[in-house]
Parts: sequence; structure tokens; C-alpha cells
Amino acid sequence: MIETRVDFFRIRAVAVSLLGLWTLALVGCSGSSSTVLQPGNPVGANLTQISSDPYTVGPGQHATEVEPHMLANGTTLVAAFQTGRISPGGSTDIGWATSTDGGTTWSHGFLPGLTTGEGTGPYDTASDPAVAYDAKHGVWMIASLPLSNTSQTPAVVVSRSADGFTWQNPVSVDSTARSSDKNWIACDSWTSSPHYGNCYMEWDDPINANQILMSTSSTGGLTWGPPTATANLATGIGGQPLVQPNGTVVVPIETVVVVGQTETAFMSAFSSSDGGVSWTASVTISKVQFHGDAGGIRSGPLPSAAVDGAGAIWVVWEDCRFRSNCSSNDLVYSTSTDGVTWSAVTRIPIDDTSSTVDHFIPGIGIDPATSGTGAHVALHYYYYSQSDCTVSTCRLIVGYISSANGGSTWNAPVALTGPMLLSWLPNSQNGLMVGDYIATAFTNGVPHGVFAVASAISGATYAEAMYTGQGLTVTEAGRQLSSAGDKPLHKLSDKIEKERPEKGVIPPSRRSSRRRAK
Repeated sequence: MIETRVDFFRIRAVAVSLLGLWTLALVGCSGSSSTVLQPGNPVGANLTQISSDPYTVGPGQHATEVEPHMLANGTTLVAAFQTGRISPGGSTDIGWATSTDGGTTWSHGFLPGLTTGEGTGPYDTASDPAVAYDAKHGVWMIASLPLSNTSQTPAVVVSRSADGFTWQNPVSVDSTARSSDKNWIACDSWTSSPHYGNCYMEWDDPINANQILMSTSSTGGLTWGPPTATANLATGIGGQPLVQPNGTVVVPIETVVVVGQTETAFMSAFSSSDGGVSWTASVTISKVQFHGDAGGIRSGPLPSAAVDGAGAIWVVWEDCRFRSNCSSNDLVYSTSTDGVTWSAVTRIPIDDTSSTVDHFIPGIGIDPATSGTGAHVALHYYYYSQSDCTVSTCRLIVGYISSANGGSTWNAPVALTGPMLLSWLPNSQNGLMVGDYIATAFTNGVPHGVFAVASAISGATYAEAMYTGQGLTVTEAGRQLSSAGDKPLHKLSDKIEKERPEKGVIPPSRRSSRRRAK
């Protein structure tokens, strides 16, 4: 059944010039993104709010919105995010925000048929939203993770829309799943592909040591095939499927190898060239070297990935190999044209390696009309000016950086927000939360980000909502930054803490089934 949109509004974006952005950059960065500011209102004139949390029902922490993803098709942008974060896991509902004019105006609402908090769904909470567009069938999709303390839930559900405004009740993906976490979705919208119109869903199974599973739909998300593991039964978390013009699907993902009591994290990838019928064994991109981010914030070296117009895959994550003694994280990347052979890990030169800045939670986007050495690459991310801080002294800021030449050089970084206090963020089972991921997408050559910005709380009410920046560009301008010649300094890494999955509580019916299965 198709539901009408609920509780939406339209916001006229505030147009700002690049001069305004550079003014903010100079205030917030003093030439880089590093200067500590005293906390005030973090929302500048360059930001447009695209949604906020209207709910008051328990047990949500209101008003909060976290963990956004966004995708573009033509001049249409569709974003999805958790609304009303619930501390032990999930959110009151999944929100959406849609612009059909390249980010100038926005409408927003909340998915129907999903949660009891929204009022029309069966599940207690929902989490991990990700957006896809199926050009063959003309369908937008938001995949999310349903949670319930009392009943069986499918691995993932998919909400469908023909226009990005009116959303249908969700469709189940693998309704017999015992557990699932960290889902992601992508569709093959390359008309040249032999698998044009296929959509691919990824998730992992926490009960089975985070085994990676994939499911394929060729019906615009209405029906989904059986879950399929990789050839080597790989385990991991945070996979992001990407489709190349020839139809090959490449899935970058964080994997962990356990030897005795030692766990080592890797950035890895696997792929399919037969439309998702089978999946290769995972290959290693690089070992992950990770600095634990301070202040109890929820973060980690999950991948953010994008594909350029010729099919080259970029994977970005936070990594400390270029910092003395693993003292803070840079954002680093590796690229591949086939998902098998990957380039050496390269540092994105946001700040000097001698700085104290700690960078994390990246969201990469690439203009699909560009590729190779002419690829326009844009990246939104969070950072602390001082990596060695505490929950009371850390200052959280959203940054932006871009390259007009496929990463050969980079424009100077821009601070998009003022500093935020960590006490303004809601709790989650894995720390104070803005999200495990954010996003960047392009319309007509213009980059757009979506990210959570928190302001000072009032009593027990938070003030964390979804925002996008205006007036951003990838055009090469001013002094260019380069990391050419940078070499890894060590093989150190902090321990990567195991993430407690969103479905941390197994319902009684599942406990019984687990006992029977033993």
C-alpha cells in the first residue's frame, strides 16, 4: 500500500558565495581546519537544515537525527537518516529528505509501515539507512535495519518510492535471518551493463561471526534472492557495494582476522561479475592502522566508497600510519579499476602530518561525469582540532575538501560548522553519536553533503538535526595541497573495539531457535 508523505516541510536554501565559505574557513581553520574555537552556535549561514526530529515518544532521545546517507540522480537528491536515536540501538523511525532542484529546496518526512514509534509499523526501532536508485525500474529505495525485542525481524527491509516523496510500506529481505547488521544497497543503473536494473544488498550476520551476505533483486526491490556468502566465507562489517559500467559489483569492506588473542583489521573487497549469482573471495586492500578517537565518540575505520564515471573504485577510511606514534588519524584512500588490484594507500592532505588534528567518519562522492585524472572528488568528514582531548574538551567540527584532478592535488579544506561539544550528542551502544557514516553526492557537477549538526541541549532535549552545505565547489582554486612523497611511518595501530551490533538483544523466539540449532 502506498502511504502519503507525513510531516514534511520545504525550506528555501540560503545562497552563499564562495567568499562566505572561505570566510568561515579562515575563522574555523586559520588556513587549515585546525584552530580550536570556543563552542557557540555551530550552524553558520552556509548551512541548510533539511530535517529535524518531531517525535517525543520514548525511549528515543529527542530531538536527534544521526547517520545519514544520500544519493543523487539528475537534479534529484534523496537522503535518509535515523530520527530519534534510541540509546541501546536504532531510532524511533527512519527519516527522508528530498530535493528535486539540485539542493535548493527540500521536503522531508518519515518512512511509513516501519516502526511503532512512527505509528504504522511493526518494529520497535530501525537503523542503518542507505539510499539507492534503480534507473531501469524508476524506483528510489531506502534500505534499513529493523529491530524488535519480541519478534523475528528480516535481515533488512526496503522502502520504495517512484518520486522520492511518497514511500510504500517496506519489503523484507531474507525474512528468516537470525541476525543482521550494517546493511548497504546499490543498484546497477549503467545502461551498458548486462545486469542493468539489478540491485544488490549487503549485510553481515553477527551470530555467525559477522559473515558477509549478499542478496540480489531484479524486480525493482519488490523481491530479493537468497542470501549468498563470499567464496571464502569472509567475515566483516560496513560493506558498500558499487557497480561498474561493465556490470561488475565491487564491495569494499572492513574485515578482521583473529589469530589467538590478536585481532587485525584490514580494508578488503570482493566482487561479482555474474549479476550477483556468485561472489569472489575477499582480497586485501591494506591493513588498517587506527588511532582510537577520543571523547567516547562512536567512530571507527569503516570504509566510505565511490565509483567514478569510468568505473574506478575509491575507498576512503581513517588511518594513523602517516602520524608519528599513531597519534591521530588522517583520511587515506586506495583505488582500483577491477576490485582485485589496489593502489598504494595515499594520504588526503587535509592537515600537515605534524598537526594535532584527528579526522574521522568520512563520506566520499565523485562526480559521475568525470573520471581518471580528471575525476572531481569531494569529501565531507568530522574532525577534532586536538586529537588528545576528553569528553569535556573535545571540539567536533564538520570539514570539507575536494580535488579537481583525481587526487593529484587538493583544494584547501573548509570548516562547514563551528565547534560542537560532545555533551550535545545522544548516546548509543557504541558511544556518543553523529553516525557511522555520512555522505557526499553530485548534481550537475555540484557537490552536496549531508551530516548531523548538534547545538546546545535544553534540559533533556537535544538539538541535533540534518544539514547540508551550500555553495560548495570542486573547481581548482588557490594554493593546492599534495601528499606526494608522504611515507608510512610505522605499523602501529590501536585496538579496534568490537562494535556491539544494533540487534544486540536476541528475542526469546530467536534464543529458542539458536538452542535448537546447536
